[in-house]
Amino acid sequence: MRLLTFTIVVLLTSMTGDVFADDEKAGRNFAGSVQFDYLAIPTERAGSKLSFDGPTAELSLKIVADLGHNTTAGVKACYGCHGFEVGMAYIDLRAADELTFRVGRFTPSFGSFPLRHDPANHRTSDKPLPYDMGRMIRFQDWNEGILPAPWVDNGLEISGTHFFGARVQLGYAVYAVAGPKGDADGADFDFTLSRSPERYYVDNNSQPAVGARVVGSFDLGDASSLVLGFSAMAGHYDPAARLSFAIGGADLVLQVPSLTFRAEYLLRRTEIDLGSDPSSRFKYGPGAAGFARHFVKDGFYAEVEVPVGRVDLIARWDGLRRAGNVLATSALSDRSSVLRYTAAVAIRIAGGVRLKTSIEAYQFSDFEDELGLHLGLAAPF
Repeated sequence: MRLLTFTIVVLLTSMTGDVFADDEKAGRNFAGSVQFDYLAIPTERAGSKLSFDGPTAELSLKIVADLGHNTTAGVKACYGCHGFEVGMAYIDLRAADELTFRVGRFTPSFGSFPLRHDPANHRTSDKPLPYDMGRMIRFQDWNEGILPAPWVDNGLEISGTHFFGARVQLGYAVYAVAGPKGDADGADFDFTLSRSPERYYVDNNSQPAVGARVVGSFDLGDASSLVLGFSAMAGHYDPAARLSFAIGGADLVLQVPSLTFRAEYLLRRTEIDLGSDPSSRFKYGPGAAGFARHFVKDGFYAEVEVPVGRVDLIARWDGLRRAGNVLATSALSDRSSVLRYTAAVAIRIAGGVRLKTSIEAYQFSDFEDELGLHLGLAAPF
């Protein structure tokens, strides 16, 4: 970890140089965001049993450098509950608007929320449940959401955009990345393996995961727009490449002068290893067709954001479901669900600095309901 941190500092320093003094001449762009948040769980005496409660900090630093005609490089470092992480280290080669090659470490194009996952780019303290990473109550029991954001991986992505007149824009992306990781006897992804230096940041099974995204943007006039997107990813996650997964998603963003509405739906089908004795490994016995070799996990969110002067009002409804057998040690059932209702306020107090506060009401099918309270401060720079 010390070596990783040192490398990030040296890389950022060498790229920035006198970025603030001569940024435009050097063709470099530096940006970042930071958030400090406090999570309280008043329904529990010790909230740390259920989530990362208390104070946490999130930091994002990004530098993009122009390397020449139609060639750029980007480096991004982030800090959160997982410590320091290289979120991006890539080279973009642009042949045309319709054809760009991105090579290196980056967030593959999947879904709408990852485009604004940096803490100062969304108005709530927590992320939607399908993309949650460590702040959801009982995230250990649920093993996070569907695909925690930001999902960072090594690989190649080809993307492009084509304009149809002045009001319609079609974009696409296809990619091959190392993919999610799990153990040889996997019963689900192990998200820590993708962020663990001890296991190295490499492909664990010599087979890339592949994915694609298509998005259409429509200018509706009068400062209004509609964006529709569809995403997919598939591959294997265990070292022997026996256990497959497939993720699909659809998203919508409608923006009008008085409000912004966002919605997404994600579904993941994941194969599991039954082991030599599934009767003792899993909580539930076989059905008519024997032990199922997969489970299905899906999730959604729908939110409305209304700006009122210096205040943004946010209401969100999100949830997760899981259907399929679980390990004998799991607290979940073979059909589990959680719904969350969030009311949030983001107040711009100075420049881009915002005070964030929210209340989250959880409804669990397998546990007692819980309440989460957030108070934080976020700023871009």
